Amino acid sequence: MQLVAFYLLLIAAALGSVLAALGLRSEAPPISVSYGLLHGSLGAAGFAALLCAVRGPPHGVAMGVGSFGVIAAVLLAVTLLLGLIMLVMRSCSRRVPGPVIGMHATIAISGIVILASYVLIG
Repeated sequence: MQLVAFYLLLIAAALGSVLAALGLRSEAPPISVSYGLLHGSLGAAGFAALLCAVRGPPHGVAMGVGSFGVIAAVLLAVTLLLGLIMLVMRSCSRRVPGPVIGMHATIAISGIVILASYVLIG
């Protein structure tokens, strides 16, 4: 289940990086909401799979990464909340400010890196 969560979140991150690159260009037309919803759905599915995986017995304790799954889940929960805030902002105005996109991306990448160490080392 951890690998499923990891792969879903990697796909969501790849799509999110494309969306961020397109969204931060000033002369570009607004991106369709359906791409953002696909990105968010993949991220939420990965987060749900991670929650199912963290409920089980901890692994990686001998390698020192036993709590990394919970840490990644908390960071990705914050990312999910920021994504919902971005959806509300997008529905109220045309563009989401760059710093909000940057915070969302930074926290998401941090969670994925910690999840990668939990999955691959543990």
